[in-house]
Amino acid sequence: MSVTELLSVAILLSLLMLYLLRQFWFRGHYPSGWLPLPATGSLWQAGLRLYQETLSKQLKEQNDTSETSMTPYNSIANNNGGDIWKQQREIGQLILLKGEKEKKTVESQIEEEGPRLVETFARVNGQPFDPLNAITASLCKMVWTVSFGNRSPLEDKDRQQVTDALESAVKSGGSFAYVLHKQFSWLANYFPGPHKNALSSKELVLSFIKKAIQKHKEAQAVKEPHDFTDFYLLQMEKNKGGQNSAYNEENLAECIFNFLISSAESTAITLQWALLLMASHPDVQDKVHKEIEKVLGSSNAVGHQDWKKLPYTSAVIYEIQRTKHAFLFRIIKQCAKNVNIFGFLAPKGTFINPDLDSALLDPKLWETPEKFNPSHFLDKDGQFVDKKQYQLLADESDGSLADKLSRAEFFIFFINLLKAFVFQLPEGEKKTSEKPRIGLTTYPHSYEIRAVPHRKTS
Repeated sequence: MSVTELLSVAILLSLLMLYLLRQFWFRGHYPSGWLPLPATGSLWQAGLRLYQETLSKQLKEQNDTSETSMTPYNSIANNNGGDIWKQQREIGQLILLKGEKEKKTVESQIEEEGPRLVETFARVNGQPFDPLNAITASLCKMVWTVSFGNRSPLEDKDRQQVTDALESAVKSGGSFAYVLHKQFSWLANYFPGPHKNALSSKELVLSFIKKAIQKHKEAQAVKEPHDFTDFYLLQMEKNKGGQNSAYNEENLAECIFNFLISSAESTAITLQWALLLMASHPDVQDKVHKEIEKVLGSSNAVGHQDWKKLPYTSAVIYEIQRTKHAFLFRIIKQCAKNVNIFGFLAPKGTFINPDLDSALLDPKLWETPEKFNPSHFLDKDGQFVDKKQYQLLADESDGSLADKLSRAEFFIFFINLLKAFVFQLPEGEKKTSEKPRIGLTTYPHSYEIRAVPHRKTS
């Protein structure tokens, strides 16, 4: 080994020793747990396991944090993650306001798509099938319509490629190898692993998005904006020449990619869990059928506001999301300066990633935290109760376009499917695994299910 190489090793060892000494010196100020690693910190751990309502309150009162993106793709991964998330939220609000004025809301577009998904399920004729592809394709179409309107349709062949790539990105994008790649891309590029798959899948989806943006620009004949891309391009024009403007086509593509991940893919996973739980809990499914039949009758129209008329069904939906929440975390916070949380120091630049399980599976808060139990959201009279612990799931992003779209999609699609079908496990299969697989999301193992036409009791 040369003198230069020996000197380099000595310097690296010295820096590592200084880092470890610093960590041990400040150890008493940090929450208990494993020692953070250089550069990646505590990312390899599950998250900050503290009671979220108090945590959220402390952060808000001190106003010492900034919000960033929901997924690792553009939060910790990229420096502009917060800007992308804020752009997406700001433009989403403009779309919601315009929709309300024109009486063409996001919900009304979803209401039109719900029956089409039912038709897709009906074509299987009650035979066992994997519902994921049909669900994801339908939701992907919804996000594409909100993003580009009807002027840049995603053809069936292309939609299948986008759907497959999204699934692959979600399964590979939450791996520790992917996070390491974002921190040490110069080194990780030389090694195989799931990060390679996540990156190639993301790039494939982005290529379709960028083509659609280009077509949108070429076809943009009207000045009045109608969809997400219209509004974004208008903001780009308004901020043209601005020194600190983050509005550009690259970030527009990232916005839509995040939109697809946070809305289409996460809702598809939650619907997957929903159908599996209905098939595994026929007693719960039967009560849902009876309530829907009693309240909605033969009406084909299903609106998001119908949840107020369906207390038991709403409790079931909330319990599905409590026990099988798609993401391991929601909005990550980054400390803008040193913050004191529960007497512990969170240094400036620290990412706060609360562990949802600390609130949603806490035995002090739920009667049977590990079990699927819709009674968690019902009072003694059978009326729906929206608990504060559940509201933490949407506390920071409530009112955003992606969040509103996800809630409406899940409710409308779930009700449409339960109105039309009884979901059963394949003949001879009494039980299937309800243990999640962990990627960027907590998704179920692949399964097949039967969608048998529902015969009304009356």
